[in-house]
Amino acid sequence: MAVSAGEVAQLEAYIGLLTKWNKSINLTALVVDPLGDEAIDRLLIEPLVAARRILPTDGLAIDIGSGGGSPAVPLKIAAPWLRLVMVEVKVRKSAFLREVVRHLGLTDTSVENRRFEELLSSPDLFEAADIVSLRAVRADRKLWRGLQAFLKPGGRLFWFGAGAAPQTDAIIPPLKLETTEPLVPALGSHLTILSKSH
Repeated sequence: MAVSAGEVAQLEAYIGLLTKWNKSINLTALVVDPLGDEAIDRLLIEPLVAARRILPTDGLAIDIGSGGGSPAVPLKIAAPWLRLVMVEVKVRKSAFLREVVRHLGLTDTSVENRRFEELLSSPDLFEAADIVSLRAVRADRKLWRGLQAFLKPGGRLFWFGAGAAPQTDAIIPPLKLETTEPLVPALGSHLTILSKSH
C-alpha cells in the first residue's frame, strides 16, 4: 500500500485536527491523544486498504454519518479525483468536517449537515454515486432501500465493520453482496461491498 509524501502530510494534518477537536467534541472513542495503534489502524489503515477498491472511473462518493471523518477523509486523500459528499446530522461534527476540508484544501468536497433521508429527494444525488460508504451501523432493509437510491446502476456500497461477519440477510434487490474482505486482520475489521444491479 504505497502512500505518497503529500498524502502522509495530509493524513497527519487530519489526525492533528481530529486530536485537537476531540478534546471538546466527542468525534471518536478511539485513543488519539496520544495516538494509539488501534486508532491508526481504524481511522487510517482501514480506509487506505479499502481505497484499493476505488476505480479510476469512479466520480462521486457519498459518505453517510461522517462524524470524525473516517473513512471519508482518508478515502478522498487516497483518491483525490473523487467528488466527495460527507453527510453528518450533528452540527458540531459538521463544523469539524468543514474545517478538515478547508485546512487540508480538499477539492470537490462538501459537507451536508442533515439526515441522509433528506438528501434522497435531491435530483443531483439520485442514482449519481459510484460509491456510498458507511461505518459500523446496524443495517436493515429500510437503510439499504434508502442508500441504494444514491447509487447509479453498477455503483458500490462500502460497508466498514468489525468483529463478527456482517448480517447480510437484510440486503434486498437491487443491492447484492459482492464480497467481504479483511481490512486489518488483527482487529477483525472487514469491508463488505454491495453492488447495485443494472
